[in-house]
Amino acid sequence: MKKINLNEEETELLDSIESGEWNSVQNLKETIISHQEIARNTLKKDKRVNLRMSSKDLEAIKTFAVEEGLPYQTLMSSVLHKFITGRLVDKQVG
Repeated sequence: MKKINLNEEETELLDSIESGEWNSVQNLKETIISHQEIARNTLKKDKRVNLRMSSKDLEAIKTFAVEEGLPYQTLMSSVLHKFITGRLVDKQVG
């Protein structure tokens, strides 16, 4: 059998699964439908916003978005969403 090389995160996940830390979801079909509806409502974009910002900041956002493989407007929307939901984490350099 071919040996698969796993990175550290994949190894931890495999160990977690093999040790029985994971449980099946009851009512899987209903859970999937519920999460799909939540995702649809979260990702629904029904309003437009115009925003003025410095060209330097916009170029930095566009560069970061390219590195992440995202459209820059999607990145900006995601950052704002994380901020208002309290999930934007402030990393302190040092």
